[in-house]
Formats: sequence, C-alpha cells, structure tokens
Amino acid sequence: MGAGISEKAQTEQTESTQDGLRKKDFYFELPQELIAQDPLEERSSSRLLVLDKHTGAMSHCVFRDVISYLRPGDCLVLNNTKVIPARLLGEREGTGGRVEVLLLKRSAGDIWETLVKPGKKCRPGTRIVFGNGLLKAQVLETVEEGNRLIKFEYDGIFEEVLDTLGEMPLPPYITHKLRDRNRYQTVYAKYEGSAAAPTAGLHFTKELLKEIEAKGVRTAYVTLHVGLGTFRPVKEENVLEHHMHSEYFQISEEAAGVINNTKAQGGRIICVGTTSCRTVESASDDSGCVRAGSGDTDIFIYPGYRFNVLDGLITNFHLPESTLVMLVSALAGRENVLKAYEEAVREQYRFFSFGDAMLIL
Repeated sequence: MGAGISEKAQTEQTESTQDGLRKKDFYFELPQELIAQDPLEERSSSRLLVLDKHTGAMSHCVFRDVISYLRPGDCLVLNNTKVIPARLLGEREGTGGRVEVLLLKRSAGDIWETLVKPGKKCRPGTRIVFGNGLLKAQVLETVEEGNRLIKFEYDGIFEEVLDTLGEMPLPPYITHKLRDRNRYQTVYAKYEGSAAAPTAGLHFTKELLKEIEAKGVRTAYVTLHVGLGTFRPVKEENVLEHHMHSEYFQISEEAAGVINNTKAQGGRIICVGTTSCRTVESASDDSGCVRAGSGDTDIFIYPGYRFNVLDGLITNFHLPESTLVMLVSALAGRENVLKAYEEAVREQYRFFSFGDAMLIL
C-alpha cells in the first residue's frame, strides 16, 4: 500500500502555507541542562504537561495521571516497534582503523543500508571486522546521502550476533552511557527494526496500560520502524522545501478495525507519539477511515494540515525547529505550542527522548 498525505489534505496544507512557513518560526530557547541524559527510575513518574489544543490552557501533573484524561470508548494508538542494537564498532581489515557502523534498514537478506564513520575510509570493497571476527562485512556500494550498502557474514542467527556485539543507537544529544538497554524500549515493543525508540511510549508501564484498558479505553498497536531521519535537522529556511525521510509502517486488520470502530462510535483517537500519528494519518482516507496494510511513508505534517484520524496526542518535548515541533504545532497551533514550551522551560521540564511528556487534547 502506498502512503502519504491525501491529495485534498496536501492541497489544503500547501494553500494555507503559501506565504511560506519559516524554520525560525519554530525556534525556542532551550538550556542544555534541560536535555535529559538518563531515564527516570520509574517510567510513569515523568511529569506531564496537559495542553488544550483549542484554548492553549495548560495544567501540570504526573504521567500516571494521564488515565484521568482518558474516557471509556477512547482508543490509544501505540507503536510496537522494537529498537535493534544497531550501533556496531569494528575495524577495517588489514589496517585496523576504527569504524562505526549504524544499521538503518535491511535492504535484502544480509545486506543493510548503513551510516558509516569515517565514510571516506569505507569505499566499496572495504572489509570490516567486528568482535574479533564474530561478524564480518563488506561495503558494496555508496547510495543516497552517502549511506553504504553493506553485506554481513556470520555463523548462526544475525539477530543473536547483533545482540552480542551491538549497542543501542542513542540520539546524538545523549552523551551518557545507557546502563539498562531495556529503558530505551517500550514495555510493549514487539517487532524489531527501529534505529530509534518511539519515545512517548517509554512512559507507560504494563500496570498503567492494564488500568487504562480496565477503564474501557481500547488499545490499537501499529508498527512504524523509526529511522535516524527523525533526528535530521531542517536545513531549509522555507519549511516546504524540506525533504522528509521515509519509514516503513504496518497496520493490521485488527488495529484498523479498532480505530475505525472507535471513530464510528464517537470515541477519540489518541496517538502515543508522533510515529503512531504519522502511521495512522498515512494509512487513512479523507473520511478518516484507516486501511490495513504496509508500505513506506514520508508524510510531513506541519501547520495547515487537516488531521483525518487523530484527536489527541501524547508526545515528548522536541528539538527547536524540528519536524516534530512542526507536527505538534499542526495539531495545537504554533503559538499555543511555543507558549507551552516556554512554560515547560520555566518549570524545568526534562526534554527529548528520556524527558517528560505532553498530552494534547
């Protein structure tokens, strides 16, 4: 199934921004010390800023209180992708020069598209050794954006070798070493394939999800494998010129059914994270009906976009001038969002992947 913004929504979005959205319109001051370097001991004890998308009114609570804002008949949409330990440290065969390889996505069989550092030293034909020969690789070719196609050689099962040698690919702004790699996974992570965690989901515990379901709130699990493009900065001053990265997603018949039934019965669709949001919006038609299937999506949501499915969003606090701040602004209005971010900075909220959360309703 192909994916992207529906023609009508795309036209509306472009018309509403024909004067040009500027990157600097999404800038805010963020003190470095508010970037969370470590996850909290207790997942659901993060703080939660609740933002009314219509009025801009704000309130503060703790994440586990999110249940009090959910109603029976609502549906939470969660991304059950699993982060793979995609960062491999090796050396070039023959020279011993250090090489860092980041797995981006499987191309076919044992061939992966990767990000390699230092790239200049890894031309096609270069061989790389990891873990004293437990894993070997050969660079096949250079592809888009300087990425490399690499073919791996190993004995046994690749995922088990990767589990032994690989490290979690933490975002560039996190400099501390992760003590427990499970803290960069959601408790419901199931399908391996992400190079980054869908971080809004990190706040949920199994107990909290059980309480939410016991209240009569439905859950629908979708899959979007998060790529490193999620951290790619917007370089163009005119936002409309930004080229959005592509990511693989999948929605089962069951999940599509739960979402569509919820909407038909008047319940709200509340997405956990921007990845869940982009998945359901990519797979929907203009009437808000979600179709089961899979494909690649490069949907770019910014102010002017009309949401077909989503009513509310649980999300973390994002980087200034990022596509994620633009998505949140499409839902709640740029001024409301920037005021909420200013409030979060004033109140010393923790930002980014291991930071606090925001509920927009």
